Amino acid sequence: MMQTRKVVIIGAGHVGSHVALALLQAGQANDIVLIDKDREKAFGQALDLDDAVSGSLCGRDTQVRAGEYGELQDADVLVMAFGRSRRPGETRLDMFDDSIRMANDVIGELKKVDFRGIMVSISNPADIICEYIRRRMGWQRNRCFCTGTSLETYRLLRVIAGETGVSRRSIQGFCMGEHGNSSFVVWSRVLINGKSYLELRKERAALAATTLDALQRSVKQAGDVEVDGKGCTEFGIANVACMLITAIFQDQKLVWPCSTALDGEYGERNVAAGVPCIIGKNGMEGVLEMELTESEQRQFHDSCDVLRSFLDRAEALPH
Repeated sequence: MMQTRKVVIIGAGHVGSHVALALLQAGQANDIVLIDKDREKAFGQALDLDDAVSGSLCGRDTQVRAGEYGELQDADVLVMAFGRSRRPGETRLDMFDDSIRMANDVIGELKKVDFRGIMVSISNPADIICEYIRRRMGWQRNRCFCTGTSLETYRLLRVIAGETGVSRRSIQGFCMGEHGNSSFVVWSRVLINGKSYLELRKERAALAATTLDALQRSVKQAGDVEVDGKGCTEFGIANVACMLITAIFQDQKLVWPCSTALDGEYGERNVAAGVPCIIGKNGMEGVLEMELTESEQRQFHDSCDVLRSFLDRAEALPH
């Protein structure tokens, strides 16, 4: 287990600040540093968060402060949370041009320091930005992964819990592919404490009244509903980041859907996409492969093709 537990967060907006708050409340970091191009904002957010230390339930005197990229020299985890909020009606891929420009600015700063920790990326379009930065920096894939289809998975558990009346904690399932419109639910692997959800639908006619396509739309559209209603998403993704960082610091070997560079897993290469990963002290320590149905495998390939096309586009841009 790591002793310093230093986390540097690039981006002090809605997401970055809530990641810091989640880590603070969970007691999972000793030192949290916020970096933002708007230095006054980073300073204000850090001061506001530091005010919460005394009231934190974790009982740990965590230091929260604003800083510069030099803080990465001895950081354990780097969280990428830069970028603007998604606008109503936009897909995450619509943010590509703006996010690549911001990523290039960040990469320029990263090249000035010797960061040897693990990067957890959130910035949208998540799969593309994470892999683009990893390639530009020449970092090993285990050190760089993004939250991928984590939010889709959270939303899947909520939707299934609402349909079945079963606690979310009793539901096992995940989504794969892009963190975006081409993601999909792996229905063949959704279980209710070991019982196949598809089998349960055959036994309970009320469940079959709602189609799988309708349920998947509910999962996919949840983010749009949140953006339309409040202008951003922040709480769920902050908890995802905290969960993954906790898995790193505690070497949990957590199996969770994250986006990572693929090297033949699920028949894909030269792309990063959401798959079940093993998260531990070394970051993304492996991809857990499992048998998919023919339809699920096809959906995964289609989603990877979408992501690959945008990665190729990013690679073709002048650096």
